[in-house]
Amino acid sequence: MQIRPAQTSRPRVVVVGGHSAGHIEPTMNLADALRRLEPSAEITALGTVRGLDTTLIPARGYPLELIPPVPLPRRPNRALLRTPGRLRDSVRAAGAVLDRVRAEVVVGFGGYVAVSAYLAARERGLPIVVHEANARPGVANRLAARMTTLVFTAAPGVRLAHATAIGIPLRPAITGLDRPALRDAARRRFGLRTDGPVLMVTGGSQGAVTINAAVSGAAAAFRASGVQVLHITGPRHGVEVPGNGPGDPPYVVIPYVDEMQYAYAAADFVLCRSGAMTCAELAAVGLPAAYIPLPVRGGEQRLNAEPVVAAGGALLVDDAGFDPAWIETTLIPVLTDPGRIAAMSARASTAGAADADVVLARHVLTAVAERRAAAP
Repeated sequence: MQIRPAQTSRPRVVVVGGHSAGHIEPTMNLADALRRLEPSAEITALGTVRGLDTTLIPARGYPLELIPPVPLPRRPNRALLRTPGRLRDSVRAAGAVLDRVRAEVVVGFGGYVAVSAYLAARERGLPIVVHEANARPGVANRLAARMTTLVFTAAPGVRLAHATAIGIPLRPAITGLDRPALRDAARRRFGLRTDGPVLMVTGGSQGAVTINAAVSGAAAAFRASGVQVLHITGPRHGVEVPGNGPGDPPYVVIPYVDEMQYAYAAADFVLCRSGAMTCAELAAVGLPAAYIPLPVRGGEQRLNAEPVVAAGGALLVDDAGFDPAWIETTLIPVLTDPGRIAAMSARASTAGAADADVVLARHVLTAVAERRAAAP
């Protein structure tokens, strides 16, 4: 079944990257880039009621169409027996959306909803564009890479058919960030001093208990070394840190930051997990980091961090080995060495890509143009 688009100059694009912020954020960044290149573009997001779709996507100003999620059980059980029927229903629902908006291309970033969208697009002969942010591709994108040659990845070496490395679509507020120009204002925004090293700490949008405990446990060592700390704990986690005494470098604790460009501008160094988006953003702004990969999913986060670590722009420490002692013996000597921080910053920048959103958007618009040219 193939639905021909109405004759219009407006590209009709369906973007798919639901469930987690790691999928949704690059999806929305690509949508923003499409709008900048082609303001008339009609962009529809496909998602599910599971995860963060209904929270994050409407907030970015894009219409959201919901279809049933079909997570694949990791072990044989009754849910696995029901998967084919659920997938059929989800593909049918995705196809109904594609028909209703008269989609001309489907752009997927993986996740629960992506398989249904890819299969529905293939049934209709629509171009499929795939982006994989992680070093280890998920099931959805491994399947989609067999349906299309328009496959893009965050970094070279990702094992995915037809892959071309372009980086991860990021917000212009990040890729256009002038850290030195914004540094003093950003530090004042968080109650930090304008002079002296600043360590930014984050465990991701939800925080990380391991990171919070180790860093707060080293508060005295940070103060003794003159290191300021901007500790973003996550909204569901808190830390107890003794109050700053007269003359102590600030240790600022906050649950969440909406506009991360200010936190990046305030920082000299970052301590964090190594999710794909985090690695991409820090490389784009030239921030060196100490990465503590989340020890799940077969070591995927370690793979995300390895390129910038190999370039000399970051440190890597196992979750099990990350504690106040490591901070005192390994991290603080780096934080108090301005020359080393500057060298790591320069090397971190070489691992980044600032224009992936525009590069991917151009491929999407080209796919639409080629489809129209081929139509009778």
